[in-house]
Amino acid sequence: MTDQTDATMDAISRAVELGRAGDRDAARTTLTELWTELGPQGDPLHRCTLAHYLADLHDDAAQALTWDIRALDAADSLTDERVHRHHAGLDVRGFYPSLHLNLADNYRRLGSFEAARQQIEAARECLHTLGQDQYGRMLRTAVEEVAEAIRDGRTEPRASAPR
Repeated sequence: MTDQTDATMDAISRAVELGRAGDRDAARTTLTELWTELGPQGDPLHRCTLAHYLADLHDDAAQALTWDIRALDAADSLTDERVHRHHAGLDVRGFYPSLHLNLADNYRRLGSFEAARQQIEAARECLHTLGQDQYGRMLRTAVEEVAEAIRDGRTEPRASAPR
């Protein structure tokens, strides 16, 4: 069973599309307003999804890190039962490779290489939860790109990072 209508997820999706279409300021504003409406006790799926996408709308690694930490915190409160109400094919454990990858990349960009190494290892430990589909391949490639940048001590943004 999936949610028939989830106005908040619909609003998040519309804001994400704004950002992908190039209106990053409007997307950030909309998602930030939604975050305020949700509050700290809001639905963990909404908070995780919103924070995950909002992080991608910040070029500043420290701001992105703040949102990625919020996404991980929300995922830790999320249940498979809730995720399945939204989409029967999703599991919470499948969220973690991307969440840890994003944290690793932000820490790396900030020059905090030990924290970045810890997060990239956490991402690697979760990769088995991903399928062998395009999404899984994309994340596995990104994990290796970030791991290499960590090893090399590089802090520049990845060309393949979401924008």
